[in-house]
Amino acid sequence: MNVAGIPALALILFAPWFLILATLYWLYPRQPRNAARLRFDAIALLLAFAGCLASLYWSFGFADRSHGHLWPQILATSVGYGVFLAVLTGAFYLRRRMLATG
Repeated sequence: MNVAGIPALALILFAPWFLILATLYWLYPRQPRNAARLRFDAIALLLAFAGCLASLYWSFGFADRSHGHLWPQILATSVGYGVFLAVLTGAFYLRRRMLATG
């Protein structure tokens, strides 16, 4: 099996970093920690993971293979990481706004 032909390889390779980012997102700020906050955080993390996975497969299939055999994996990694960060960043600021008004 050609390892460069697996779109989710980036997800596997970035799993430790995604886990660190997800943990920091989950723990900061420590208060308030109510059911609505836990539900919001869980949904945000699931959306970040799902968005990353969907973008990995989309960008892997969209990549122009004339740039080399590894280009689809490089593009998938870059786009997937960007989507994960974008979703968590958006959720962070939305949650901050919700905590300030709630």
